[in-house]
Amino acid sequence: MDPVLHLPFIEAASACAAACHHCAASCLRENDPKPMARCIALDLDCAAMCELAAATVARGSEVAKVVAKGCADVCDRCAAECGQHPMAHCQRCADACRRCAKVCREFGAA
Repeated sequence: MDPVLHLPFIEAASACAAACHHCAASCLRENDPKPMARCIALDLDCAAMCELAAATVARGSEVAKVVAKGCADVCDRCAAECGQHPMAHCQRCADACRRCAKVCREFGAA
């Protein structure tokens, strides 16, 4: 597997991880972050999964497709949670998660 051929996957996963980290940090800065606990937890899980997915694809790991499929599920969950919140950082995160989930599903099915 040539990682250069999968650069769009790596870029989408990396962008999603960055959006999730930003969202988690922004949620923690809210006046009352407690109601955002699930959002923050999913942001952190999603960021970790996206980073793992990008890394497995970049190094041509034999488990890359398995990780990509799991990443799509985590991204879907994070997008659903973030999409419920009106803050711009949550909406940007939800969009990045939806894009990443789509790319992950396509990669996992190929």
